[in-house]
This record gives sequence, structure tokens and C-alpha cells, in this order.
Amino acid sequence: MGNGIVQDESRLRKRAERIVGAELMDIFEKILAQERLSFEDGVRLYRTPDLTAVGFMANIVRERLHGNRAYYIRNQHINYTNICNKFCKFCSFYAKKGGPAPYEMSMDEVRRRLRAHLDVPITEVHMVGGIDPRLPYQYYLDLLRTVKEVRPDVHIKAFTAVELAEIQRQAKKPMEEVLRELMAAGLDSLPGGGIEILSERVHQELFDRKLDGEEWMNVARAAARVGLTQYATMLYGHIETLEERVEHFVKIRALQDETGHFVTMTPLSFHPEGTELEHLPHPTGYDDLRNIAVARLMLDNFPHIKSFWIMNTPQVTQTALWYGADDVDGTIHEYEITYKDGEFGNKRQVLTRRQLVRLIEEAGRIPVERDSLYREVPSSPEDTPRSERTFIPVPMLS
Repeated sequence: MGNGIVQDESRLRKRAERIVGAELMDIFEKILAQERLSFEDGVRLYRTPDLTAVGFMANIVRERLHGNRAYYIRNQHINYTNICNKFCKFCSFYAKKGGPAPYEMSMDEVRRRLRAHLDVPITEVHMVGGIDPRLPYQYYLDLLRTVKEVRPDVHIKAFTAVELAEIQRQAKKPMEEVLRELMAAGLDSLPGGGIEILSERVHQELFDRKLDGEEWMNVARAAARVGLTQYATMLYGHIETLEERVEHFVKIRALQDETGHFVTMTPLSFHPEGTELEHLPHPTGYDDLRNIAVARLMLDNFPHIKSFWIMNTPQVTQTALWYGADDVDGTIHEYEITYKDGEFGNKRQVLTRRQLVRLIEEAGRIPVERDSLYREVPSSPEDTPRSERTFIPVPMLS
């Protein structure tokens, strides 16, 4: 067996000499030896024009961890309010003059949204919203209890660190106590988001009313102490530098070393339509793939890297499964944070289970349905939609 491993590494190294080239072979050797990459390595991975080389190395790590498996989940998103007092320059979601009309979901509306998809065996409800200072602490507890009332067995992933800071302000209690009370009401894990990128320069320029990096990390530490699993994100493609992207990965990697409670990193591409940064170019598949790949290579202590198909498109997500991603997210049903290019305001953004399976199989990977903690979900009947439900068709690669 030992000779076989040596021969496999020898063949892989010969392929790498051809694909990676001399410029990046030192990074390849680190990947092969499972050594941690440095900040300088990360910058080089962003600056090299050879995306194929970066993707090749990211795929080595991806397949070392997950083989040929690619994960998806049957989930539903609920954005309970778009009223927000943070006024982030990159956001098209919050209610504003000339933009989306303000709304705040009642518990009856939340029930209606959930019951609309009761025929689908959803395992996760993902809830985030704006920061509305008029919402009392009880609203958030009721929100969680309402979801569990309609779907008792569902996993609730809810509230970014920024929302949690507002919930704590309303509760007038220590953060850990608030988190425990939210967990008692039904909270199971925390999504990513809320910091966008761990750069004080970008924070001051784009979202200075929100938590800064250290405050965001302190919320994450509190979550780890009470036993909550958390996801992580990075928003890229706005005013950040390549060095600031790498700094984000290095900081969140160090936080994971400390807490060990993150399960997934999702690089999120910035879509400028409807924001104060509308003059910026739209994301490209080239940049999406590079950010997925660099995330996989830098975050050696993160089990999973996700390509969020709504932001990256299904087609780029298929390719991303060979550039470091092992997860495509899920069915979604409705999403209001970002819209498809040319369809601003269209909340109905859906891929059925059948489409997700096809997306993964077309990419040459093995689809695995998971729950929120990446446990495999046993096979169940197809989620055939009711005839009166309208789904947005998403073209697939033929």
C-alpha cells in the first residue's frame, strides 16, 4: 500500500508540473503535504493569471475531503422584514425611496409561507432580515416558535451577527443568555453574513453602521460557547482589494482554529443592481471560480465550501464543483437579497430536487442530499410541485 501511495503522488506531481507550472509548484508541494498556506500564498493565488492551476490544486483538496460527492439540501428561505436602519451601500434589499416597499411579516404570513411548501420534505428553514429597531425581542422568539409550530422537525438557521446584536439590544440581556433563549425557542444554527469582509477600511466605507470585525467575531465566539453551529461568508467584487480578500480568509481561519464551530464557507459574489454601487461591473464566472478555489485552498480547517447557485448561476456552480466547491446549496423557493440578472424584484428563485440532482450529475459528481449539519438524508419521494405553483425555469447545460 505504501508503494501505491508513493506512485500516486509521483503521478500527481508529474501532472502538476504540466498544469501548475514552476511558478506555483511550491504552493502545490504545500497542498500535497497538507501544510497551511500563508497570506502571501493566498495573494499569489489571486494574482496568477493561471486560473486552471488554482482550480487544479483546489480540486485536489476538495476530492481529498469529499471524493466525488456533492451536497445539496431541501430548504426554504424566509426574509421576515426588509426594514433596516443600517443603509449599507452594497444592499438592494432594504426598503427605501425608489426601491423595495417596506414590509414586516406577521406570524400569520410566516405560517402561510411555510404551508405553501408543506408538500416538499424541507429539512431547513433559513431566516434573515433587516434591522428594524421597532421589532421587540418577543417578535424573534415568536418567529422561531411559529416555524417549529408548522414544521416541528425542521432545522432553523437564522439571524446574522448583526441581527443578533439588535436582538440582544431589545432583550437587554447578555449575548449568551439571549442565544440560549433563542435556542429554546427553536434556533438550531447561525448563517453567515453580517460582516461581508473583515476589513475595517471597507467597513467604514460601505457598512459603518453595522458591527465591525472584532464585534462580529465576538458574536461568533459567544455562539460557539453555547454550542451553535455557524456558517461563514465573504462578499467579494465591490471595493475590496485582493489582499483584503486573503486577510478575510486568514482571520476567519484563525477564528475557526479558536472555536471550531464553522462548517461551511460560502464566497458570495456582489451584484450591484439596485445598490449605491450600481456603477460597478457585474460578477464574472472567472472571478466566482477563483474565489471558490482560493477559499478551498486557504481554509484548511473548514470542512465545506459552497457555491451559492443563486449568486453564481447554476452553470458556474456546476464548474465550481471542480474548483473546490462540494456544496451547491438547495431548493431556496424564495429569495429577496439578490436577484437574477435582468429579473430584479423576482422573488421566486427555485431549483427542485430533480433539477439539483441533474445539475450535480451533469457536472460529473455524485449528488448527496444532506441536512444542515451535513448528515446524509435518506431517500424520500420526489418533491413534485403542485400544479398551481409557478416555478422559475432555470436553463441547464445540455
